[in-house]
Amino acid sequence: MIADSTKLHKRSDLHLLRKLWHTVSGLSMLYAYYASGVDAKLAGKYLVIFAIVAYTFEKMRVRSGALNGPVMRVMGPFMRESERENVSGLPFFVMGVGLSFLLFEEEIAILSLYFLTFSDPLSSLVGILYGKDKIMPNKSLQGSAAGFICCFFVTLIYGINFLEPNINLIIFAVFAGIIGSVSELCSVVVDDNFTIPFVSGLGLTLLNFFIPIF
Repeated sequence: MIADSTKLHKRSDLHLLRKLWHTVSGLSMLYAYYASGVDAKLAGKYLVIFAIVAYTFEKMRVRSGALNGPVMRVMGPFMRESERENVSGLPFFVMGVGLSFLLFEEEIAILSLYFLTFSDPLSSLVGILYGKDKIMPNKSLQGSAAGFICCFFVTLIYGINFLEPNINLIIFAVFAGIIGSVSELCSVVVDDNFTIPFVSGLGLTLLNFFIPIF
């Protein structure tokens, strides 16, 4: 065990700074993508490579007190206690987004990143504050409902950029909300920073086949 006195938050803590960091990271990634003008598939390749490098660094960190200590002192305010000696959410965040850009259409990849940016922290916030009805470990009906509502409105707002508001867009947004909420529940098996953009991207691709929006 690597000894370090830095106090970190637990998953059950409100941890607003982490949620803010999560949202800012997603928005910064979107800004960098738009500002760079890089092709979506190329951006996906860069992100996947970065994720692999980040994962390798994280594995080194948790095995080295000399490396882990300084990282904890700098990044501790944004990390959870469970990440002290385990890989943090960063590589999963980047890998999920990277694969989404690499495998799915640009518009769908961007929408899935919006889900990750806004729905994930909101679901967690609502779940911690009001999540009394557990449906899975660390998952509540209230948190999932918040995720659904968030993804629904994000889809509506994003979809207006591609077509006039109509019944198809509303139906698409309803199913997109369900997809976004389910993708967050899948994190029981894999980190939600990965499942939200990847599972959402897959689900939105199938949905767009039946209800073309993009």
